[in-house]
Amino acid sequence: MKTYLILLIPFFATLSTFAQKSKANVPNPNHTTVVVQYTCPMHPDVVSNKPGKCPKCNMDLTLSKKEQMKREVTKTYTCPMHTEVVSDHEGVCPKCKAQLVVDRRGSKQAIKEYTCTMHPDEYSSKPGKCPICNKPLVKVKS
Repeated sequence: MKTYLILLIPFFATLSTFAQKSKANVPNPNHTTVVVQYTCPMHPDVVSNKPGKCPKCNMDLTLSKKEQMKREVTKTYTCPMHTEVVSDHEGVCPKCKAQLVVDRRGSKQAIKEYTCTMHPDEYSSKPGKCPICNKPLVKVKS
């Protein structure tokens, strides 16, 4: 009986040590990864996790409709230097330690910089004229 006890004590000590080491590999619950999907406007089956060009038609990939709706409701933050770094809360970039800024790519807020005073549903990202009444578009106040 003593022999079994002498053999079991080191076995359980070793087992508990390895159990604690595997526990250290659990990801940090405070750090969340945001997955962003980009799609081609002409080919919705082309999906990517980063901006780029469509391999079929060479158009720029845009945020998927789902991502656009999420961005209108929630704020996401990105690094100004490394646009692939995206977070759902404020902080610093893990690559360059720069402060993360609110990501407005693909949101209506990014597009709607100029609008018509008579037709607020007509908007553009650059100055121009309203396609309905031909009045100049005015800059939207933030």
